[in-house]
Amino acid sequence: MKFVKSTVGFAIAGMFVMSVWGDWVGKYGNLGGWFAAVAIIGPMWFLNHYIGLIQNDGDHAFVDMAWGIAWTGLMRDVFGTGENTFDFQRLISSLPTIACLTIGALLAAIAINAFNKKSTTK
Repeated sequence: MKFVKSTVGFAIAGMFVMSVWGDWVGKYGNLGGWFAAVAIIGPMWFLNHYIGLIQNDGDHAFVDMAWGIAWTGLMRDVFGTGENTFDFQRLISSLPTIACLTIGALLAAIAINAFNKKSTTK
């Protein structure tokens, strides 16, 4: 059940970000981006992390909303654009970006782990 709740939390955040953020930036520029960050990410963080839709147990890797938002945006474009209902080429063309993001997340996790170990040994 935790997986389903987390998936719903990720998807709701992703749908709001992917459907609203770009429009606000397009209409209001940088100010629209900042407003979208406050109006979308703030309430979604509250719902997902404070209320608890996304479960992050202490002994598991921490997964934040950005990962779910990215996958929601990708799947939205793969399944819901153009004349075809499934655009496999969009999925294939996004794999290098997904690989780079995954490598960056792994490097960040290694760095955080190293910093945490160093700070607890003092």
